[in-house]
Amino acid sequence: MPKNTAVGPKRFWKSFWYAAQGLRQAFRTEMNMKVHTCFAVVVLLFATLLRVPPGDWMLLLLAITLVLAAELINTAIESVVDLVSPEVHPLAKAAKDTAAGAVFLAAVFAVIAGIYVFYHPVIDWITALMS
Repeated sequence: MPKNTAVGPKRFWKSFWYAAQGLRQAFRTEMNMKVHTCFAVVVLLFATLLRVPPGDWMLLLLAITLVLAAELINTAIESVVDLVSPEVHPLAKAAKDTAAGAVFLAAVFAVIAGIYVFYHPVIDWITALMS
């Protein structure tokens, strides 16, 4: 990839272009990025249907952003490790496993946040169906 040699405002806007390229690359090549994005869309549709309050929307958006950002960082770390250590090495494995652990931790937080946000709306919906 060519170095960003632009200056001033052009350099600033070019940085957004590179970031968008990174998102596109991760979504195109990483199955987990696709899975996390699909879950995010389902969660947001579900929140819309259940009319989740604004504060809870913020918690959902935070959880979704955290998971997707962790997945992007994990992808970047895996790519760099594969570049510098194409052979199997214990330190390469440790770096990749640790990055994957960060995604797992973010996903666990997202599940807990989802339970917190959706518990009462789902109970209310079930109660309304039964009455």
